[in-house]
Amino acid sequence: MKTLLIRNSFATLITTAVFLSSSCKKDKMIPPTIDFTTGAGYVSADGHLAVNTAFKIGVTAKRTEEHDDLKTFIVTRSYDGGAETTIDNVTIPAAQAEEFTKDYDLTTRNQNGTEKYTFTVTNRDGLITTKSIIITVS
Repeated sequence: MKTLLIRNSFATLITTAVFLSSSCKKDKMIPPTIDFTTGAGYVSADGHLAVNTAFKIGVTAKRTEEHDDLKTFIVTRSYDGGAETTIDNVTIPAAQAEEFTKDYDLTTRNQNGTEKYTFTVTNRDGLITTKSIIITVS
């Protein structure tokens, strides 16, 4: 009787271990992506613009794994290497959790220098991707 109980317990333990090890999928921990929109009217790389010039930066952030939805998207700006100021802070809605796209209509300031725009996306796992564009204003 004792042997039968030990066998049944061992069989249950083995079955549970097999079930748990086969049903748990490891997350690859791949961070989301950010791409800049290219084409007429868009700034998509570092460049030069005149003072008081309107320009547009388009961004698309995408999740890289099936269940790692995008959660937040933050845009900051800094002048001449100074402190960053947040110009947009988005909690990404469920409808855009797989792919988030937004255009930013901006204008250079009225003095020479550099303007750095930094775009940061965070996914469900807390993985972060950051990309920047530096505009030299003259």
